[in-house]
Amino acid sequence: MPLKAHFIELRRRLVIAAAAVVVGTVVGWIYYDPIYEHLSSPFREYKRMHPESVIALNFANPTAAFSQQLSISIFAGILMTSPIWLWQIWAFVVPGLTKREKRISGAFFSATVPLFAAGCAFGYYTLPKALIILYGFTPDEDTSSNIQSTTDYFTFVMRFIFAFGASWLLPVVLVALCSIGVITGRQMLRAWRPAVLLIFVASAIITPTPDPFTMFLLAGPLVILFFGACGIGMLITRKREQARPAWLDTPEDQASALD
Repeated sequence: MPLKAHFIELRRRLVIAAAAVVVGTVVGWIYYDPIYEHLSSPFREYKRMHPESVIALNFANPTAAFSQQLSISIFAGILMTSPIWLWQIWAFVVPGLTKREKRISGAFFSATVPLFAAGCAFGYYTLPKALIILYGFTPDEDTSSNIQSTTDYFTFVMRFIFAFGASWLLPVVLVALCSIGVITGRQMLRAWRPAVLLIFVASAIITPTPDPFTMFLLAGPLVILFFGACGIGMLITRKREQARPAWLDTPEDQASALD
């Protein structure tokens, strides 16, 4: 395909992806109230459990409510249409792949969307526990309160959910590297100690909370997913070795057998 045709195809894919996000944003705008209720439910649950605490969400200026509705709608649109724009990325790349590579990449795409969705869902259900811990640091004094802007709260919530969703794509990346021969399943398994350490360090960095509980909630599933990726990598490596001709492993200074 000529270079100009590549750019035309790229533009077409970008337009489709952008249009999907815009439509998703409109849907998010229409259903803003139930989305707002769901995202603020952990906050309201904490208030219900601690009626004595002075805690509230505050719109800091006249435009804050509009800006908040727009940002939540865009966030919902990106999440809802993720299968579409991920498909557009895959569809742009796939024409340059071989038949085998197309089959493999299709399998990776099929795993990416449910893993990302599962990670976001896990982050959402983990969020109330993280908020309980964080709000628990508020001093129990008459002069203390926890009145926060809605922008800060929902930015925290969206980052929290997205961090969980993105991190759950770790096994897809590892299996992809194993499939193209960059690493092997044995190498992944031998490096489990530094890998687990890196997972905990990365979890501490990407989670927008300073408490160790949230870090463990993110790192725990990632460790399980890592070892799952190691198992798949071992199967891929074993299959590749079985398909490898024996004569390729013959030393250069060794005479080959003659029939």
